[in-house]
Amino acid sequence: MEPLRLVAPSGGVVEVPVPVVLAPMAGITNAAYRQLCREQGAGLYVCEMITSRGIVERIPKTFDMLRFDPGEVVRSVQLYGVDPGVMARATEILCAEFGVRHVDLNFGCPVPKVTRRGGGGVLPWKRDRLGAILRATVRAADRYGVPVTIKTRLGIDEEHLTYLDAGRIAQDAGCAAIALHARTVRQAYAGEAAWEAIASLVDALDIPVLGNGDIWEASDALRMVGQTGCAGVVVGRGCLGRPWLFRDLADAFTGRGRRTLPSLGEVATMVRRHAELLAELYGEKHGLTDLRKHMAWYFKGFPVGGELRRELAMISSFAELDALLAQLDGSVPFPEAELGAPRGRQGTPRERVILPYGWLDSTELGDADLTAAESDASGG
Repeated sequence: MEPLRLVAPSGGVVEVPVPVVLAPMAGITNAAYRQLCREQGAGLYVCEMITSRGIVERIPKTFDMLRFDPGEVVRSVQLYGVDPGVMARATEILCAEFGVRHVDLNFGCPVPKVTRRGGGGVLPWKRDRLGAILRATVRAADRYGVPVTIKTRLGIDEEHLTYLDAGRIAQDAGCAAIALHARTVRQAYAGEAAWEAIASLVDALDIPVLGNGDIWEASDALRMVGQTGCAGVVVGRGCLGRPWLFRDLADAFTGRGRRTLPSLGEVATMVRRHAELLAELYGEKHGLTDLRKHMAWYFKGFPVGGELRRELAMISSFAELDALLAQLDGSVPFPEAELGAPRGRQGTPRERVILPYGWLDSTELGDADLTAAESDASGG
């Protein structure tokens, strides 16, 4: 498989040797988790999504999310926003002050409190605003030779698809690539991803298209590439509790085709390494508290008793963690029944997508103020 090349209009290039991207996930892809995944295999590892207004207004909580470990050569950030000027200014700050070398723009968030205000996955319906945001952001990033990419969904629902227009607008604006989560906003994370739409987007564009959705194993990634012709894959929920998936992906894309099946002892070692990285980032107490959310994913399918699981999900120190990990039978093999099984949030499709009044009446927005759509946004 060819490396993924993200090229800015001015010629700046980010080359990803193995065309695999870690999807930004809120509360997950901090510097510690990115390093953990990066240690497993080559790829591009994107910081959890941050809001443009939080950067421009220099909100400490937003800036605190912009942490990178020393080995993070390509600093990659996903940016969310609804105002072209604010997005451009935020991009300048990222490039000039934080040394960011890749900016990804999120237009896939399906959260109702965002969509009801016209943000996230429903914004591409307004073609004029999407184009204005992309052009402004690409111009700002290109001053530093930084490529800009976009992540989006199929559309609002089956009757209001936007991905083909969004792809053309992104290409015309100078974006280096587009990633398609092949679900609608209405689907959220439910149902199956429509890989055939990824193939349609590949046929429609000259820039690289990355596929996202239902990649649970490295074999799924190879199958997606084979069926759609996409230039690479974006992996989100499939790596939860399984950072070694990136090792499998690197092997698969370089023709080695091995599958990692860690024993319970090896998983415990990975958990300990994750804890160390989080402690370096946040300190022991806050770092290990952050690790709690990962426990159910790491031990999914393993015969770990309910009481031990509850205790692991309440740790706040290395002493507690080590004592609990010592109770595990390290020789227990990986539960192969978990291979190919969905991970993380799924749920059911929404009855309807909550939109601003009259949103579907026109694909033009004009200069309407969507600032409220930046409140409490999350990824998609």
